[in-house]
Amino acid sequence: MRTGLQSQFFRKLFLAEKKFPAYYTHCGSGGYEFKNRKEGIKVKSLLVLTLLFAFAQFAVADITETYGWEGTATILGNYGDIIATIDVDPVHGGDQSLKLVDDAESGTPQAYVGWVVGLSDGDVVTASFWRYDTTPTAAPSCRIWGSWCDDPNDITAYAGSAGGQNDYGPGTGWDLAEYTWTVEGGHTGLVIQVRTYSEAGDTVWVDDMTITAPDGAEIRTPDYAEALSSDTWAAIKATF
Repeated sequence: MRTGLQSQFFRKLFLAEKKFPAYYTHCGSGGYEFKNRKEGIKVKSLLVLTLLFAFAQFAVADITETYGWEGTATILGNYGDIIATIDVDPVHGGDQSLKLVDDAESGTPQAYVGWVVGLSDGDVVTASFWRYDTTPTAAPSCRIWGSWCDDPNDITAYAGSAGGQNDYGPGTGWDLAEYTWTVEGGHTGLVIQVRTYSEAGDTVWVDDMTITAPDGAEIRTPDYAEALSSDTWAAIKATF
């Protein structure tokens, strides 16, 4: 069975034969050979360059994960006292959203909603989510933030702030919070946070998150723990 790249290669050969009929003739085996050696080398070189370009495109491809809180999983973890639950009003898309209630006496509680591992210096990660509050220029509000985490097995292994968005949103309903990080300092993981600015009892909502990272990294969303538990149980059952 041909792979996708092999199919592309043979399609290029077919198109080349149509474009340069003087340079090709059919072999008895169903393949192709060149009528003119010099011109054939030129066309072969062109096809090799095309394939190299195709491989380069695959090499720099990004991966993207989305999460809309349509299940039961809420957050991956938190810093500070914050209550995370699933809500049905308001929602940005689908039928549910994430409700975050400040339960801290002071500080800025943070809900961990995304986790990217397997990163290296120079990698670029972009994340966004829709946030909701109706208090212009006042609490509660939230913004997208990040922290470095170099232990792929412990999301609480804080390795420094990665910074984040400057604005707190208009406070007029749903708006998009987005930020892009470039990995530096030898860090290998990034925790994506909803950082809240509010008083105890205040509430904000989040929905429709998107995370994009380089191919080869792993993006973990709030259902990661559920998926991990399911995989572990499946492995246990397979053992017996």
